[in-house]
Amino acid sequence: MGFHDVRFPDAIARGATGGPEYSTDIITVASGFEQRNINWQASRARYDIGTGIRTREQMAEVIAFFRARKGRAYGFRFRDWTDFEATGQEMVPTADPLVWQLVRRYASGPVEEVRLITKPEAGSVMVRVNGTPASVTIDPLTGKVTFPSAPAATPYADVRFDVPCRFDADHLPVVATAYHLQQVSSIPIVEIRA
Repeated sequence: MGFHDVRFPDAIARGATGGPEYSTDIITVASGFEQRNINWQASRARYDIGTGIRTREQMAEVIAFFRARKGRAYGFRFRDWTDFEATGQEMVPTADPLVWQLVRRYASGPVEEVRLITKPEAGSVMVRVNGTPASVTIDPLTGKVTFPSAPAATPYADVRFDVPCRFDADHLPVVATAYHLQQVSSIPIVEIRA
């Protein structure tokens, strides 16, 4: 998978629409009862950045960004301004006792979904063990945190993060109605699963 470690322009991302998406098949039988088949256990985000473009300069920025990513070919960082911070999140261990994964937890009643954070913002991660800040090495492309020695207790982290995304089209549908006016029907982007 090709990935460019650059963030989509924040000023345009702030006006984007979208959020988590699931895939569920629902089969309704003749009696009206339903059978639901959950295809994805974890969500995948989908956004439309066309709603964030307000000026001719922003459109030019999107066109340049789209061309540099070659449409769907290369992924990039995207800031979901409705969900980009995680505070006091219990980290997930990996097979290596020195390496832990950054996560964002979503709890509702007895159900909790754990989202892997693979694109932490540089300089935003604060890791604590038993309330004490820990000296760690953070991989900004995987969200893995390496300790110099195995932590004595489960580590917690505060982090700001981006979503790894790609354009979900190889065509950019721009209509120039006047010099300062461009119309865009939709520019979809979708989260890339790690």
